[in-house]
Amino acid sequence: MRRRPSPPDRRGSRRAVAASEMAVCLPILVLLVLAMIESCTMIFVKQSLTVASYEGIRKAIEPSATTAQVEAACNAVLADRRVKGATITITPTNFQAAARGTYITVSVSAPAAKNSVIPGSFFAGRTLSGSATMMKEF
Repeated sequence: MRRRPSPPDRRGSRRAVAASEMAVCLPILVLLVLAMIESCTMIFVKQSLTVASYEGIRKAIEPSATTAQVEAACNAVLADRRVKGATITITPTNFQAAARGTYITVSVSAPAAKNSVIPGSFFAGRTLSGSATMMKEF
């Protein structure tokens, strides 16, 4: 059996259905894409904070390391990766005088809002952090 061609006015209504489906689906798709971009950005920032803390702790366990050198090592990584508003914390604060075998921790944190790609982010008000701990051997 042959199919009869549809009247011209029916073709127009099909286009209207497609347009209305697009009007409903497009905002949802755009929102999903923006959420994925923002999530990937936050994963990158979290990884950057962890790498910065690792570089800082490696500097901190050197025999003649200073707080300024540890912060400079962390800030070098943070600057390379364009992380903004980071704070660096070294525990214990007087790690230079700590006894051999003492664990030293470098923590780096940054607000998600300052590192967001999209204004009014899904992660507004959150702080991301990374830390690394090593034993002083010298």
